[in-house]
Amino acid sequence: MYSLLLFLFHQQVDLFTPTIIGFVTLYCFFPGPLSSHDNRVCNRVDFQRMSSLVSTSHLQLAAFALGTVGWILCTVSMGIVEWRVWHVDNTTIISSGIAWVGIWKVCFISYLHISSGYREQFCHKFSDYDSSIPHEIYAAQGLLMIAMFMGLLGLTATIFALRNVYMGITHKTLITPFFLVGGFFYMFAGLCVLIPVSWNFYSVMHNQSIAFPPSYYMPSSPVAQEAGAAVPIGIIAVILLLLSGTFSLSYRFPVTANTIMKS
Repeated sequence: MYSLLLFLFHQQVDLFTPTIIGFVTLYCFFPGPLSSHDNRVCNRVDFQRMSSLVSTSHLQLAAFALGTVGWILCTVSMGIVEWRVWHVDNTTIISSGIAWVGIWKVCFISYLHISSGYREQFCHKFSDYDSSIPHEIYAAQGLLMIAMFMGLLGLTATIFALRNVYMGITHKTLITPFFLVGGFFYMFAGLCVLIPVSWNFYSVMHNQSIAFPPSYYMPSSPVAQEAGAAVPIGIIAVILLLLSGTFSLSYRFPVTANTIMKS
């Protein structure tokens, strides 16, 4: 009699085991009132999924940090005027003998009253249709604007993907595509910065002249010229943006997280 009851008990347990597993799974993936034991089961599964996602996204977190610094440096290089530093011999107007040629304007220090509102530092902005301005300056204006916009899009995509990772969202379509898109934007932004930086550096190394109009009060060619602070800042921005893009594009969705999600 005892053996018969034991046999029936085991049969009932085997019969209801799939039902119990399905019930626990249902509670884990659909919100509802849970017991303390159910909470422990669900928390363990969520912790495993999040740990798997976070452990494979360290490079992408570094990509976000590098991309942020690279984007800031790109913006800084676009704003400062020291792209080319010209040394001139005529100090009658350019009192310091040094002029700074940027991508938006040219500036120098003068102690003569050249124009109303300018006493010591004289700056002249480049016009939109000035044929005397070399092509690399106008190219730098457009490419750096594109780089700033592309970098901002890359940061936005990376932030969204990292938010999903650290929130424990295990949908591959909400993580992997955004890391890849962010990486593409970073790479494109880095190339957009690399072109004007390289082009202007080439012009500086070959001491190329610029036929400024008389209103600029600038000589057509310098005695010597050197790369300004914007060039090394741009080079660092390129390196950081390209590294950020490489790290973002290297992301692979963890198989373990997908397996846990389906189990």
